[in-house]
Amino acid sequence: MRRHPRRGEAGRAVTQVTGSPTLRGAAVGRGIGIGLMYGLWKPRVLGAWRVPASGPVILAVNHSHNIDGPMLMGTAPRPVHFLIKKEAFVGPLDPFLRGIGQLKVDRTTVDRTAVTHALGVLENGGVLGIFPEGTRGEGDFASLRAGLAYFAVRSGAPIVPVAVLGSTERRGRLISALPPLRSRVDVVFGDAFDAGDGSGRRTRKALDEATVRIQGRLTGHLEEARRFTGRQVRLE
Repeated sequence: MRRHPRRGEAGRAVTQVTGSPTLRGAAVGRGIGIGLMYGLWKPRVLGAWRVPASGPVILAVNHSHNIDGPMLMGTAPRPVHFLIKKEAFVGPLDPFLRGIGQLKVDRTTVDRTAVTHALGVLENGGVLGIFPEGTRGEGDFASLRAGLAYFAVRSGAPIVPVAVLGSTERRGRLISALPPLRSRVDVVFGDAFDAGDGSGRRTRKALDEATVRIQGRLTGHLEEARRFTGRQVRLE
């Protein structure tokens, strides 16, 4: 596999695996996200200053609606490389998502290519976006997969919890699958934290313990974000 050197966000020389997502692509994706999200809805972004201005970081986002990922891409202060299920990479979306720096992952197995590319993003000082619950659901962080703990412990990158609220409260008139156009969606960033216990261990037990710590921090942030914004869990 051919590698070539380039400069990371911190100015250091790094290597990039051929075919891996680029910061330039993610920057293009961020520009598209800004145009679409602010053009179609009214995002209210709170706490974006909590995202480290440089260096590797993982954004852990709750996931209750399909627009949650694009909404974060358009509101985060830095370009984001999201791990996205391979089922989304179909037809023209495949080259488009790859072109804007997103990572395809097969959730049914240990996708070593996706793992390598995700760790490469962090090694190069980039921002990795993850839905810790693995799939769209209630968006309450009730069921976390071990992937987030693995990337955090392996890379040493801090985790910033993110709550996207308001995307499921009402259905749009024109397109019922989307929130009403020009409605407000809150994006709340929490304080960065380290997932590891400081020992550097990467054993299954260490990852399980890290997952428990992560879940506590993410759930706590979500509850605080709901109180602060006055958002309910979900309207039936």
